[in-house]
Amino acid sequence: MKTSNYLAILALAFSATAFSQDKEQPATNPRNTNPEAVVATVNGVEIKKGQLDQAYEQNLMYVSDKIVTKEKVLNDIINREIGIKKAKEANYQNDPVVKAKMEDVLYHAQISKDLEKKLQAITVSDKEAQDYYSKAREYRTAHILFRIRVAPDKGETEEAMKKALEVYKQLQSKPQLWPELANKYSQSSTAPTAGDLGYLPAVKYAPEFFKAINGKPNGYISPPIRTQFGLHIIKVLGVKEWKEVDPALYKKIVYDQKRDRILDEYFADARKTAQIKINKEFLK
Repeated sequence: MKTSNYLAILALAFSATAFSQDKEQPATNPRNTNPEAVVATVNGVEIKKGQLDQAYEQNLMYVSDKIVTKEKVLNDIINREIGIKKAKEANYQNDPVVKAKMEDVLYHAQISKDLEKKLQAITVSDKEAQDYYSKAREYRTAHILFRIRVAPDKGETEEAMKKALEVYKQLQSKPQLWPELANKYSQSSTAPTAGDLGYLPAVKYAPEFFKAINGKPNGYISPPIRTQFGLHIIKVLGVKEWKEVDPALYKKIVYDQKRDRILDEYFADARKTAQIKINKEFLK
């Protein structure tokens, strides 16, 4: 089963919600406010009022193409219990892919439990976002890409570099040839538009790519730069000033950086008591 299918299953599993008329029990007290009151049973599993009320409130927080009623929400809870029973009967809990996905859930649940307060306390000021932007501005670039496989042989890499250097030398003497050479040689989907990638924030570029253009003027053409995608010859087409960008985007980027530092510190501390052995020869 594909990963996307498992993600869809997990999404359904956490969406609990609606009411089936099958074996409906007459309510002895329709105004019962006891959260432990049993609303329905399915295959011997009790669904309690508190569980239904919580799922109903959660469903009301999201837009749906169906009207959210307690009956619909209860139906979803019943369907979920039926699905779980069938999955257990099929022994899916021991399927390697399912186990890996459930371990992902446990991993994120543990981090959430340990770091929730710290993550909720993160704030980002306008100045912090602007200071970040002063070092990582939003560039418009074009590139000519010479693709190299993830695990290339030596000959493939050398041939790609040879061709990239030939094109770069042509551009050094005749930069006006950029559209023609990009359309002819680039192995990117942007080749028909002269390799134009548009404006992108720094985090959307491969690190080596952004390092090659950061601080460079309009019209700058880089020598071939290697990234995980291959070799790029890059041309700077423009750069935005702070007043031209969306501050909310850059607050989010700075937030993500602060979050990542908290995670790094969390795992650095956790690794102190973990038994870890690394065979570095496999990292070369």
